Amino acid sequence: MSRDLAIDLGTANTLVYAKGKGLVLNEPTVVALDSRSREVLAIGTDAWQMIGRTPGYIVAERPLRGGAITDFEVTERMLSVLLHRVGVSRLNRPKVLICVPSAITAVERRAVKEAARRAGSRWIQKALERYREEGTRSRQ
Repeated sequence: MSRDLAIDLGTANTLVYAKGKGLVLNEPTVVALDSRSREVLAIGTDAWQMIGRTPGYIVAERPLRGGAITDFEVTERMLSVLLHRVGVSRLNRPKVLICVPSAITAVERRAVKEAARRAGSRWIQKALERYREEGTRSRQ
């Protein structure tokens, strides 16, 4: 497992790049939740395939929309599962660069960093994406 990772938290897809290996994960940014307990049942492709095929209490949610985090708790759990899928554990603590939407607040940026740290990363650097789409404000 590479010691350096880069994660792009996108509104449509989340990408994970490992130094020396290239793109190791490309999953839709979708989370399937039990609406009664808010438990994460599946993420990415697994959650996407559950849409319309599950009981009414299981809902698919996009935790990022329009360049902003709409549900931070779900985003944090999704990030944790993604890091574990690419082999991050308490024994293997890689350096991580996370590309976050520029529209998120400073509090949300710190929370993303904390989520990655809790999931097992050793050092986190955040990079901001600049959106130039109509109606989306850019910040540096």
